Amino acid sequence: MIRSVLTVSSGTLASRLLGFARDALTAALLGAGPVADAFLMAFQLINVIRRMLGEGALNAALVPAWMRLRDGSGLAAASAFAGNVLATVSAMLIALAVIAGVAMPLLMRVLAPGFVGSESLQLVVTDARLMLPYLAFAGPATVIMSLLNARHRFAITAFSPLLFNVALILVAVLLLSLHQDSHFAAVVMATTVGVAGLLQLAVLALLTRRDDLASPLRISLDPGMRDFARKAVPGMIANSGPQLLILAGAIVASTSPSAVSWLYFANRLIELPLGMIGVAISTVLVPEMTQALNKGDRAAMVNAESRGIELAGALALPAAVGLIVLSEPIVRVLFEHGAFTAADTSATALALGCLGFGLPAYVLIKALSPAFFARGNTMTPLMATLRGVAVAMVLAFVFGRLFGVAGIAVAVALGAWSNAVSLVRSIAGTFGFSIDAEARRRLPRIGLAALVMGGVLWFAGRLLYPMSSVHGLLQAATLVVLIAAGVVIYGLLLLTFRVIDRNDIQAALMRSRSGDLRA
Repeated sequence: MIRSVLTVSSGTLASRLLGFARDALTAALLGAGPVADAFLMAFQLINVIRRMLGEGALNAALVPAWMRLRDGSGLAAASAFAGNVLATVSAMLIALAVIAGVAMPLLMRVLAPGFVGSESLQLVVTDARLMLPYLAFAGPATVIMSLLNARHRFAITAFSPLLFNVALILVAVLLLSLHQDSHFAAVVMATTVGVAGLLQLAVLALLTRRDDLASPLRISLDPGMRDFARKAVPGMIANSGPQLLILAGAIVASTSPSAVSWLYFANRLIELPLGMIGVAISTVLVPEMTQALNKGDRAAMVNAESRGIELAGALALPAAVGLIVLSEPIVRVLFEHGAFTAADTSATALALGCLGFGLPAYVLIKALSPAFFARGNTMTPLMATLRGVAVAMVLAFVFGRLFGVAGIAVAVALGAWSNAVSLVRSIAGTFGFSIDAEARRRLPRIGLAALVMGGVLWFAGRLLYPMSSVHGLLQAATLVVLIAAGVVIYGLLLLTFRVIDRNDIQAALMRSRSGDLRA
């Protein structure tokens, strides 16, 4: 399992790093004013649906259903079911894109009430309409990726999202080189979103053209498909909790100039560890736990859940501490270029520090949800997600008025913890919170190691950054040194506290199965 997690994490890391490059270029192109607010609000709407389908969401719904059919009725029946899903999802998303395009002015009045009566409303409607074709391509692409995950072919699904960011980066570089104004740049970037979706689907179709993943293709609303939809839709919404929470924050932030942009760029930094850790663990745990559940192997279930939570804690806690401690230098190095000012850096860093407290909750949600999805229970995670979104929305209205964008970020983080606590209580009350003694021993030590590492980084940052503030390259080099030092310190602390040993490291890096990295 660890090897598979590393495979998915590697692809997600590459995608997130390219995403940072894309966002840095977007910040330089658009800054953090009305044009940027409109573009990023439209992009977040598309991103919610993109994440609802991809990055583990549709995977969590489709993989257990496909595996149950394959084990119970054979590969041909599973392939026919996949063909129904592929054709039906594609048709529904095309219809959804058309309806959303027509209703976009009304939809944006609801999602961005602060834009009403300003230039930003027409801008966000235009940008969102130009991005909508992406949805027609995202549906079949994510179904194909989920089917590959079900067959433990994680490499293609891990690395194919790179194409989306590569396309946007190339266009952004071209626009910067031509010195285009922000209004024109936003329109071109919005159009590129749809083109990037087509590129990703075309490459996936080319790479899997000889595989019998889904056939025959048939739009169907038969009882099997309706049963799948009843389980899939709640699961997809539940697995999109982080994106729904930040969208809830953006709705409130739309009433303040530039706040949508500050919140967006801060959240992009949270999504790097979330993507590497949470999505990877969720993607791999669903087939692992489904297989163990189908075999009635409770020991395998407990082992999978324990190792998943351990990995989540070991990677999420130091990431959260690092983002909180180094929030301002990270934002300055990545985004303070072109139209993105020092004032934008201060506001974005403040939001990042507040959002960082919610990162462990996000990853815990990703580690716990597969226990429900593997059992075909998608309603419990859905209700936990909706409760978290409600908490975030209410608190954002209150804290936003009192503390601005920082208050909204705190509300989003508290919404994430509400979601996580709801899942823990549900697991304890239904089938038991199944982590073994080794996980209970390691987790407190992991937390202590992360806190010690954070303390060292805080003191080192206060010492080094005043000396590096005179030059951008020196700032970037200092940041790289601090991050590398944090990784080394944290690793040494894990060894010192006997959380891991050299044998664990060697086992994690060895290929557990030759099929894990099949293309």
